[in-house]
Amino acid sequence: MKLRLLTAVIVSALPLCQAAESGFTELFNGKDLSGWKKVNGSGEFRIEGSEIIGFGKNVRTNTFLRTEKTYGDFDFRFEMKFDDLSGNSGMMFRALQKPGTDGRVHGYQCEHDNRKDRAWTAGLFDEARRGWLQPKQGETKAEAAFTRQGHEIFKWSDWNEIRILCEGKRIQIWLNGTQRVDFHDEAKEFTPEGFFALQVHGGKSCNVRWRNLRVKEL
Repeated sequence: MKLRLLTAVIVSALPLCQAAESGFTELFNGKDLSGWKKVNGSGEFRIEGSEIIGFGKNVRTNTFLRTEKTYGDFDFRFEMKFDDLSGNSGMMFRALQKPGTDGRVHGYQCEHDNRKDRAWTAGLFDEARRGWLQPKQGETKAEAAFTRQGHEIFKWSDWNEIRILCEGKRIQIWLNGTQRVDFHDEAKEFTPEGFFALQVHGGKSCNVRWRNLRVKEL
């Protein structure tokens, strides 16, 4: 009787799990980098099973693996993990690229912070434009509070779940179920649409990985 009851509970829960992912599309096919291209810099990307690995030594400028397709309003979810803390990284979204054969990538970035003294992963950075949007750089109390929260929720040696929700000028980011960012962009730099891009930051070394990249267009 108990076994039948347990089975019924598991079966009844399955549709709820499936419904939670309804409408989402995988951005990485698990086989190759079709739909993606590497731009800028000398960092590298490779595939290991269902994961994309970003890596490099003495990386010349920031390097990005970007989607060919662009996205406007969306619910984007993925997991990231540092193999070590030797280099910074990030996830670009609604990103743009300057004209030219290898134009500079710029725009919104969900920070992946390797600095334990700061712990700003899932903060909102404006790459090659305005810098930090949330927490706003120079607001010491906001920076300190953001660091405290980061230390409480970021997993330094394990996988982290990140969600980015973009609806018009409102940008929200969650890290492991806790909201980190709720930002309304009213500035002239507001970007309504752009591509996703994985970052290998320029510097001596970088070792980071991503998996389960999926998006629901709104």
